Amino acid sequence: MPKSDFVSVPSSCTLCPRRCGADRAAGRTGSCGAGGTLKAARAALHYWEEPCISGTKGSGTVFFSGCTLKCCFCQNYPISAEGLGKEISVEHLAEIFLNLQEQGANNINLVTPDHYIPQIISAIDMARSRNFKLPFVYNCSGYETAEMIQLLDGYIDVYLPDFKFMSPDLSAKYSNAPDYPEHAKASISEMVRQCGGDQTRFDDDGIMQRGVIVRHLQLPDHLDDSKSIITYLYNTYKDSIYISIMNQYTPMPGIENRFPELGRTITSSEYDELVDYAIDIGVENGFIQEGETAKESFIPAFDNEGV
Repeated sequence: MPKSDFVSVPSSCTLCPRRCGADRAAGRTGSCGAGGTLKAARAALHYWEEPCISGTKGSGTVFFSGCTLKCCFCQNYPISAEGLGKEISVEHLAEIFLNLQEQGANNINLVTPDHYIPQIISAIDMARSRNFKLPFVYNCSGYETAEMIQLLDGYIDVYLPDFKFMSPDLSAKYSNAPDYPEHAKASISEMVRQCGGDQTRFDDDGIMQRGVIVRHLQLPDHLDDSKSIITYLYNTYKDSIYISIMNQYTPMPGIENRFPELGRTITSSEYDELVDYAIDIGVENGFIQEGETAKESFIPAFDNEGV
């Protein structure tokens, strides 16, 4: 029997670590901004992920509205914090998956999906009953509970979490989540159990079919925290995961008024030092970014395309 028969929109929501208790089944919104209905802002082929995710055909990316974390520097803030998007049914989400498969997508890339886990599980069951074959990528903030990730066992093929902060002080300051590091560690451990290590595999075109890629977005002036994250990930998992070190931090309008240190992009020397550090401690399974990636042109238009 499909797992979706046992999962429903919560009447007292504890899906994320904030455990706000909102009666989302009755339509009340939680701290994530979501109520009882799915909401998405874009579903289209996306070419700006890691090469083994996007390839040349593109990743079939579904951007969900709302967010459990809401970082102050989020480049997707119109959908994560301001609620931009369109309400859709579970059945329509399954249709979106099938449409993206028909467009030639390498995979289905679920972006910021945590607060919609029950509906996503149901939509995956529906799509698979209609001969859906692509891998599912779970593209998330790292602020998940291990219990919720356990629900996804058998549904997700590739996990693509962030590991944003090692310092509770930084995660409290920038995301109002001092417990972020402990939850990131626990949820990533469960992701690796499901899909990492010897389970990792790629197709003949180099597209990941199963595995774990942990992303870290380097912030200006916080090199030591970044090094702590890379150290933890490598010492804990070695080559059981891939580590993606990102230099694309883009200051959003007005951020310098609240946090002056975040009012600039990172320098090439800051990024080079972090990449060199990762190489020096032994990281081999990794991705780095080259060129001028810290541009708003890399942020997709959230215009309800495909939804």
